[in-house]
Formats: sequence, C-alpha cells, structure tokens
Amino acid sequence: MNVPVAPGRRILLGHTPSMLRQRVGFTSSLRAHGDIVRLFLGPLETYFLTSPELVNHVLVGEGSSFSKGIIFDRFRPFMGNGLVMSEGAFHRRQRRLMQPAFHGARLAAYADTMVRATGELTATWRAGEVRRLDADMQRLAITVVGETLFATELGRRAVAEARRSIPVVLKAGMVRALSPRFLEHVPVVPANRRFDRAVERLRQVVQEVITGWRASGEDHGDLLSMLMLARDPGTGEGMTDDQVHDEVITLLTAGSETTAVALTWLFHELARHPEVLRRVRAEVDGVVSGRAATFADVPKLEYLRRVVSEVLRMYPIWILMRRALRDVELGGVRLPAGTEVMFSPFSLHFDPRFHEDPAVFEPDRWLPERAARIPKGAYVPFGAGTRQCIGQAFAHTEITLVAATVLAGWELFPVPGVPVRLTVTSAAYPDRMPMTVVPRRAV
Repeated sequence: MNVPVAPGRRILLGHTPSMLRQRVGFTSSLRAHGDIVRLFLGPLETYFLTSPELVNHVLVGEGSSFSKGIIFDRFRPFMGNGLVMSEGAFHRRQRRLMQPAFHGARLAAYADTMVRATGELTATWRAGEVRRLDADMQRLAITVVGETLFATELGRRAVAEARRSIPVVLKAGMVRALSPRFLEHVPVVPANRRFDRAVERLRQVVQEVITGWRASGEDHGDLLSMLMLARDPGTGEGMTDDQVHDEVITLLTAGSETTAVALTWLFHELARHPEVLRRVRAEVDGVVSGRAATFADVPKLEYLRRVVSEVLRMYPIWILMRRALRDVELGGVRLPAGTEVMFSPFSLHFDPRFHEDPAVFEPDRWLPERAARIPKGAYVPFGAGTRQCIGQAFAHTEITLVAATVLAGWELFPVPGVPVRLTVTSAAYPDRMPMTVVPRRAV
C-alpha cells in the first residue's frame, strides 16, 4: 500500500516548520490524506495516524508491540527512566510499585490537600481583582502534586522550584522534541538554554530531598515516603535513589500540566456558557451546601464530571508518539521495527466524523448513552491501554474538587476587550487568561 507524504515538506527540515507554525491546523488537515500519512521530522520518516481505530490498535490492541517514540526520547534528559519514559519489564515493575499510591484510600487523603490548597489560593484573591488565572491554576496544580509528594521543609523548597522550572521545561521541551536532532544541543538556541537550566535546577533540589529522606529514613506519610519504602513483592527490592528521582520528576511534570490547563479552560468555558455555569453551580450548591468539598462528593457531582470530560476533549495534549518494537501491520501497511508512529489527541477530539459539532462546548455529549457512540481511540486525554496515565483518577478528582471549591465561593468574569488565544505546545495553553474574581456574596 502506498502511503502518501503530507504536503509542505522542506529540505533538511521536513515537516517540522509546518508543525511548529500551524500546530493543530496542520495535524487536523492530515485526515484529508487518509488514515495513515507519512511525515518527516527533519530527515526522520514517521507515520501519522488519523483513524481512531488505528490509534486504539497501537495503544491497546498491539500495545506490547510499541514503545515510546522520539518525542519522549528528547525529554529523557529531564525525566530519566520514570514511568512515562520506561519500557518493558522495568515499566511494569515501577507501575506495580507505584499503583498503591493512586488507590481510592490514598486519593481521599490527597483530596484534603487539593481542597486546602485551593482555599489557600482563593484566600489571596480580593474582590474585583483581575487575576492571571492561567498562572494561578498552574501554581495550584504544582502545589497540589508537590505537597502530596513532599511533607518536609526541604520538600517545600522543591515545590517552589517546581513552580519555577516545570513550565519552562514543558514549553521549551516541545520545541526541542519536534526540531531536527542537530539543533538539540546548540547553545545559542534560546529554548535549549532555558530547558537545560530549568532541568538542572530541578534535578538538584529533588536530589537534595531524596538525600535528606535517606538520612532520616522517616515515613512522613507523603508520596515520596511511599516511593522510598515500596518493595517488589517478588524480590523484596526497592527503588534506587536514581529511580525515585526519575519518578518524582515524572509525577511533578505529568501531575501538573494536564490539570492546570484543564482548570484554566474550565473556568473560561463556564464564563462563556451561562447555562452550563448555572447547572454546575446548582449541583455544587446542592452537594456541598456551604461546607468544604470532600472526596466523597466527587461521584455525586455528575454534571460537573461531564463538564470536566468536555474540557479534556477540547483542550488535550497535542501530539503523542510510539515506536514499533517489531514488524507490525497498520491499516494494510507493513511497518518495520523501529518505525516512528504519531497521532494527535487534539485532532482526534475535533474530528467531526467522531464528535458531533466538535467546536461546540457540550458537556451532555458525555451522557452514557451518547458517549457510548464515540469510537475507541477518538477520545484519549490520558492515553489508553497499559500505558494509560497512572494519575488519571488523581487528575479527575483534583479538577472536580478545585472547580467545586472555587465555584462555591467565587464568580469569575472575563476581562472585557482582552482576547484569549490558544497556544499549542505540548498541550493547549491559553496565551494568558485574565479573569476578574468576585466573592459570590458580593455579586
């Protein structure tokens, strides 16, 4: 089968300029060329999938035949061999060691941190003040995952450094990931300098926390203690300091980006859709009824959960990649071992073939009878299969509880005359999100 090459390929640079300049517009245009399209990142040939059936085949049906792709390789100097990056038996071992940290009983404890941190943030808000909501939500998301990781004073230093460095790593890292490899270590490229400095700062402070824990050996009841004390039931072995370091960096990064982006856009969409806001607020008031939200409230907030699912559809990760570990067949195309495969959750989530009126914010599309009609692979905000994000329940819980806590006490209004623009890097960021905050009692 002859696989078409996407238009816009340039000598040496391939399709990288088109991808970095047009982003979602470029990847969404590829569906017009078929279920599989050849793309070139510099000289590297990749195969881009536009079909949810093929995406599901790669993630679930043939999940063991694929490893992470070149984008993840470019982040390896930062994330090491953490859960997002590791493969095979080692990945299965690490996931098994970490899984207890995301069980229901632990999520209930994390929920208290989520609600408290949200209250501490909103306590700094003043009636009628214009807040950079994107910065507030990013800071909050990093604070939540950081405080569940670290309970010590030294850990609080790590949280502060994470707030400073992780946004730099995520934005500069995607530019590096899609650029030809020969540009990766060119020091005059500003994104490279920012990336390298942020990586080194965060590496040093996390290592200090791990060294401090080893010196005391005390179980602080935090996630770091769980990682340090975890033992493989088969061998009795725990993680090395390097392995713990990589998992901490992975959790800090993966545990903050999706949540911060989703929360920012959630409040934006609620402000744009008064009827949705009215329904959410009525549900929150009925469930929470003037007290602090709890983990037990999450399943009761059914409409808010649909709102969260819709936000995750509209503002997901842009690009994911996989690499064939052996010869595989996709849609009648034989791909040899080592082939790089790409797909775009963002483009899949806006494909009108699988989502009715995809540009419309419609939470009720996630009513069970309607959601059942969406094909597997067409909605993948957290991936799928054995590599599905281990923190999916953590993220859903956090977004729901933060939203409920804020909405119970505050009104958020767009700033007139200030447009909000979508900036797609690793995820769908707003270029800025100023909103005026007003206590509900003052409205």
